[in-house]
Amino acid sequence: MSVTEILYTAHGSAMGGRAGRGTTDDKKLDLTLSVPSGLGGDNGPGTNPEQLFSVGYSACFLGALKVVAGKAKIRLPEDTTVAAAIGIGPREDGGGFGITAALTITADGIEKATLEDLVQKAHIVCPYSNAIHKTVDVKLHIA
Repeated sequence: MSVTEILYTAHGSAMGGRAGRGTTDDKKLDLTLSVPSGLGGDNGPGTNPEQLFSVGYSACFLGALKVVAGKAKIRLPEDTTVAAAIGIGPREDGGGFGITAALTITADGIEKATLEDLVQKAHIVCPYSNAIHKTVDVKLHIA
């Protein structure tokens, strides 16, 4: 599936790999990267790619959820949240590493069946979900 029109492009870079520094071209993001102890690192003060992906995926999925809720004329509570758990480990084929993803959606006051329907539709709309749908089995949970 290709994009018909690019509406925005983000530019970021990393130096030093997992134990280095990450920045965006506009300097709105400038952070230290550290390797977590689970990956053999020193669990230093910085963040890591999986944490960055978890925040990005959560925000993107919540945006998609708002879009599908709006189309259905359903008002989501202000405190609706999406929490992402992103795991990393060796792939079954032994060819490198892969990721796992689990999203937990909390929207108090929305009937569970309604929220489940909205979440399934958001999973189709969300560009992060679309980008990984062939390689990561994303688990969707309603809190």
